[in-house]
Formats: sequence, structure tokens, C-alpha cells
Amino acid sequence: MKLQKILHNFQKLHPKEIDLSLNRIKELCKKLGDPQDKIKAISVVGTNGKNSTINAMFSILKEANFKCNVYTSPHILKINERFVFNNKELKDDELANLFEEVEDINNNKPITFFEILTASYFYKAAQYPENINIIEAGLFHRFDATNVLKRNLASVICSCSIDHTDWLSKNEKTIEKIVFEKTSALLNSNIIVAKQSTKHTMDCIKRTISQNESRKKFFNDNFRYSFYENDFFYYEDELGRLKLPVPNVPGQFQLDNISAAIATLKSLNLDIKVEHIKKGITKISNLARLQEIKSGKLKDLVKNNKLIVDGTHNEDGARVLNEYLKSLNCKKHVIISMMANKEHEKYISYFKDVSSITTIDLKSQPNSISGKDLKKKFKTMPNVQYQPSIIEAIKSINLKEGDLLLITGSLYGAAEVLSLN
Repeated sequence: MKLQKILHNFQKLHPKEIDLSLNRIKELCKKLGDPQDKIKAISVVGTNGKNSTINAMFSILKEANFKCNVYTSPHILKINERFVFNNKELKDDELANLFEEVEDINNNKPITFFEILTASYFYKAAQYPENINIIEAGLFHRFDATNVLKRNLASVICSCSIDHTDWLSKNEKTIEKIVFEKTSALLNSNIIVAKQSTKHTMDCIKRTISQNESRKKFFNDNFRYSFYENDFFYYEDELGRLKLPVPNVPGQFQLDNISAAIATLKSLNLDIKVEHIKKGITKISNLARLQEIKSGKLKDLVKNNKLIVDGTHNEDGARVLNEYLKSLNCKKHVIISMMANKEHEKYISYFKDVSSITTIDLKSQPNSISGKDLKKKFKTMPNVQYQPSIIEAIKSINLKEGDLLLITGSLYGAAEVLSLN
């Protein structure tokens, strides 16, 4: 109860959920003793693949016996997921005590929810100056609360694509602007650029960071991977070639994220061995990212059929998700709920190889699009129906032996699925 009360208080400190500025976070961090200046950090920016890249790095570092702090957003089931210190999530009472101390120091000054969470993370992270911090940027990066570091070990640029355009003016809803917001303010250290969905996007990134004096590594130019079907793939860079086991997370696109994670850690000269990489990439935890549900209330409804939940919610995410679906030799049924500010038609245009689509309401989010309105946007797709809830949707689908059921469209929707299950 104490934790929930403090979080409720945090949400009342500013009238807006997001207010792009660095003034408030800098002011609070100064009161906290500028803890962000006392840590060793890897910054992770981009649109898609940030969480997967972070978890791949975290898993490898743990195998190499490094202590890590990890800051991600949003959380899926509980806010503790965002606050990992010494390789473990903070418990409720620990998190409440941390928030309470920062709340007192803030003294009711206006600050957004994400900003005070970020300041709290830095405040705690400074207690572990030798730990490696892996920090996910929130919305864009230039005016994101995580962008108050003066130095870092490295910046990782994951796949950039069109998303969150409601925060851009009408004539700026372009990949060029998104790349600028995400990459123009990166620190001078090491920059590792993951595989991008188009050559144009990669070229935009190269132009934007051309004046940055960091040591740079680009996918294809400096590192790459090749995939082989019999349970291994090759990672290759200027230092040689590694034969690695296929990771425990499904989808060949995950090799994009994992190769960027490997390139980042290798660039830091941390004395990470090949065995650490091999073991680490087979133990990656990836909540709500192509996560197979193997037991629980919803799994009981689909019986022996495979049930997957995935938080993909933008066009490029839909593209790589459907590349994975096409690799499966079975019939696929999809349940979708989405937020109102997404490019719904572009998102669904990739779901051409599925047997049915069921739209549902995203009940926990007032800024979501109703399942009925979502169905109208999918009118060009065959076999689209609406159901008001996840359970009713599952019950309405005629699953045959060997069919797959995927629930996707939103991280918030994925959270509802996992909570309900």
C-alpha cells in the first residue's frame, strides 16, 4: 500500500504525463547530489529492440560475473521491473523507501512521473559506482529524462522507425526527424548502430552522428551475423568470427538485437569470454516479447495450441513480427488491441498470412482505440471480428490442432494478458 500511495503522489506532481524538457530532472538531480555523474552507463536508444538488446547485454554480463543496474520502461506487470540493482529487482519495501526519500527531497516541485522515476534510479545507482548501468531512453532521447548523463561507456542505437509521431509537429513526422531526436545528442564515447530496417534509415543515422567524435560501429560495416538452421549462427567483426548457439528467444530478428549487444560489450574491453556470450544468449529473459505462455488461465483455454503474447505496437515491429510468423508452418490466429495514437492501418497491413484477426478493447487504457473502431480500420482484411475481451476472443476462435494464437498490438495489452493469465 505504501508503494502505491507514493506512486499515486508522483502522478499528481505534474499535470502532463510527458513534458519534453530537461530542466526539472536536472534540478532534482542537483538536489540529489548529481548521482548521474557517479555511474558507469550504457545508453540504449531507438524505436524497436531496445528491451531485447538490453536483456541480451544483461544476460551476458551476468554470465561474466558483472554486477549490473538496469533501468527500462515501461514495465509490464509491476514497476519493480524498471529498478534492477546488483542484478535483482528491488522489492516493494526497498522501492517505497527509495521513492519516499526522493519525494521528500523533491519537496512537491513540479516534475513528471517518468522524470522522478528516472531521478530515483540515478540516486540508487550512485550507491553502486562499480556496477555497469544499462539505461533505456524513453520517448525519443534529446529531451528525455535519461539524457542528463555527462559521460557514458557507450550508446547503442537500436532499430529506428516511425512511432510516437503525435509528439511531433505536422511537418516533422518523418524518419529524419525521429533519427535526429534519438541520436543527435549522444555522448562522445562509443556508438554501436544495430541493423536498421532500411538503408535510408541507416544513412540518416550516419549523417546525424557524423560530427560525433565517438568510436563508431555500424551493422554490416563493422559487425554482422549469418544464420544457420542447425542450432547455431555466426557473429563476425574485425576481431574474427564466433560460432554461437541459437538464442532462447524466438525470431530471427532477435539476432539483430543480440549482435548489437555483443558488439557493444566487445567494444568496451571488459574481458568477456566467448563462453560468457554463448551461455548468456541462451538465458535471455524477455517479458512480453514473443513470449510463449506455457501454463495458466488463458493457456488452459487454448489447450495444446501454442499461445504467444507480444507487445509489438508499431509498423516496423509488425514487419519483423510477421517475418517470424511466416517462418512457422501452421495456421496463425491473431488477437489485437492498440492505443489510439498508433498507425493502425500500416500496422495491420503486414498481417497478410494469418487465418483470422480478432480486435478487442484495451480496458486498462483510456487512450486506447475501441475494438469496434479498430475492426473498422481493418475492413480490407479477411476474417476480422470483434470481441469485447481477451477471454471472449479466445473462446470465439476455432483453433484446430497445431494452430498458433498470437495476442499483440500493445505492451499495455500484453500486460493485461499476463496479469489475467
